[in-house]
Amino acid sequence: MPELLTPRLLLREWRDDDLTPLAAIDADPEVMRHIGDGSPRTREQTVTSLVNMRLGWRERPWGIFAVELRDTGELAGWTGFATPRFLPEILPAVEIGWRLARAHWGRGIATEAAAAALRFGFHDAGLDRVVSICHADNHGSARVMAKLGMHEDRRTTVPATGAPVIVQALTRADHETHTTPEA
Repeated sequence: MPELLTPRLLLREWRDDDLTPLAAIDADPEVMRHIGDGSPRTREQTVTSLVNMRLGWRERPWGIFAVELRDTGELAGWTGFATPRFLPEILPAVEIGWRLARAHWGRGIATEAAAAALRFGFHDAGLDRVVSICHADNHGSARVMAKLGMHEDRRTTVPATGAPVIVQALTRADHETHTTPEA
């Protein structure tokens, strides 16, 4: 698994000591309100997620990175790629997503991390098109998508929850002509 550096961040492989801070992020009701059914996750659910994020890199040339603050070594959250099986109507697809601890919202970290992951996805992992999906009320993630140069593909609902979502997309060609603002 590669490591990616940005001015403020290290996107890296997952470590065992990431479980406790990741579990705290997943347990925060405000962080989770626009994800899945909106419920916070238990530590056991986070363990399963962490195992799956690690295994994902073994199955394909892309996956989800741990996002670490370079100046403190703190785990801020994650960004990277997954298959959005929860929205079958758009498959086959690769989704870019992110989740950060609330303390790191509004500082451009999601944009900085996702921009680095997109460069990796298009230039190193060979992806041609990436989608991103957010709850229709998740204005913060929608702003990140816009900064990344993504364009609305469709509005739909998640079959399992009925949640209204916006699907945005970005092609490799569009990515090469877009300049993501510095965080």
